Amino acid sequence: MGFYDQSVINAANEEISMKDYEGKVVLVVNTATGCGFTPHYKDIEAMYEKYHDRGFEVIDVPCNQFAGQTPGNDEEIHEFCTLNYNTQFPQMKKADVNGENAIPLFKYLKEQKGFEGFGKGPAALAMGVMLSKIDKNYKNNPEIKWNFTKFVIDREGNVVARFEPTAKMENVDKCVEALL
Repeated sequence: MGFYDQSVINAANEEISMKDYEGKVVLVVNTATGCGFTPHYKDIEAMYEKYHDRGFEVIDVPCNQFAGQTPGNDEEIHEFCTLNYNTQFPQMKKADVNGENAIPLFKYLKEQKGFEGFGKGPAALAMGVMLSKIDKNYKNNPEIKWNFTKFVIDREGNVVARFEPTAKMENVDKCVEALL
């Protein structure tokens, strides 16, 4: 099974097939409304506005698995994002991305691109310290580590990159632009 065989449920409880995104470059991201990385919404929206007409789509999956940083319901999450970040891309139904209740899309993405580290810098160091207290084996499993982990899918449905929340958004932007 590939990316186009996956689906997600949107905030209106409708099943959205990834086949709808064939031929497009897609950014799939697990998000949160009360996280230190929440300002990534601004950069993701800027990318959406800049590249949408060239075939770029965003699949935003709110998730409350990381320190309870997405406590609202789907309507409250949507309202927060549109009021604070003017988001125009659709948000999916809040879902789990890890564990036995993880949605199949994220199970698939993690199989395709495992965790490769947080990179360098203060945020990367802080994430490593925090996660080592939660899961001593965090470096050796593909699980999503925190909010705003991003996967980039090319026009053929290949998962070409995984960006941890500590990655610079300009690097995500460059990856997407190169695929368009």
